[in-house]
Amino acid sequence: MSEQTNETEKRGWFARLKSGLSRTSTRITGSITGIFTKRKLDRELLDELEEALIAADLGPATAERLIKVLAKDRFDKEIDEGEVREIFAGEIANILRPVAQPLALRPLQPHVILVVGVNGSGKTTTIGKLAKQFQAQGKKVMLAAGDTFRAAAVEQLKVWGERSGVPVVAREAGGDAAGLAYDALARAKAEGMDVLLIDTAGRLQNKAGLMEELAKIIRVIKKIDPSVPHDCLLVLDATTGQNAHSQVEIFKEMCQVTGLVVTKLDGSAKGGVLVALAEKFKLPVVSIGVGEGADDLRPFEAEIFARSLMGL
Repeated sequence: MSEQTNETEKRGWFARLKSGLSRTSTRITGSITGIFTKRKLDRELLDELEEALIAADLGPATAERLIKVLAKDRFDKEIDEGEVREIFAGEIANILRPVAQPLALRPLQPHVILVVGVNGSGKTTTIGKLAKQFQAQGKKVMLAAGDTFRAAAVEQLKVWGERSGVPVVAREAGGDAAGLAYDALARAKAEGMDVLLIDTAGRLQNKAGLMEELAKIIRVIKKIDPSVPHDCLLVLDATTGQNAHSQVEIFKEMCQVTGLVVTKLDGSAKGGVLVALAEKFKLPVVSIGVGEGADDLRPFEAEIFARSLMGL
């Protein structure tokens, strides 16, 4: 790809991300604007700003950190909202930079990725999009429809498979997910696949059952290869806001989460939660989604996200 095409594509993605995050950035910058008429940065103003940041799902720890940075150089000086947004964007980028880590495939046959998350988080769609992206990189990809409780999830994965020309290992609804994952891995090895993506159920209302099922899938596929899964991606829906924290806690308890995918940023005014998650859990954010198309799921970039969040 030429440098010019790459640059045009990057600009296009930046525009989509900015537009997707507009509801979140309007919520944050609107509250900053509401607080400001050019005035001195005093304690009262800092408290108001901190409350606005917490209300925008950035979380208490992040809000406190941003306020400290702002107060350090600017306390008791005149400041306007543009300067505040620039300072906040810079510090948010500092928080996000360590977690902006795209998914790196190892030269394994196959690199096994277990995809987890609650129902409705966009798990199955994310798997379909990742499969399309890996395939575009010249990788041989296989999908395993391990959410055997939802016939719709199996059908959805088959549609993505057909769309991308990727094989899908599936069984009848209600079948044994661990057995299916075992068969998929055996087949992926035999057929020299580069990547195996395994979908899983996400019924949190039955946490004990779900925990046991995920543990069983991992136990069973380890019989073929003790090193699998090589990655466990947790898919989070940005519209859930602060609920995303408890989902990370729960899934970390169930399996060794190696990275996060944050979806539906375009449908949410709660995109600030991604910053709070980065600050609290320090887990890699491998991809973010701002739409339905396969190209709307992209590797996460700290600076672009921080500036979009602050409407810059």
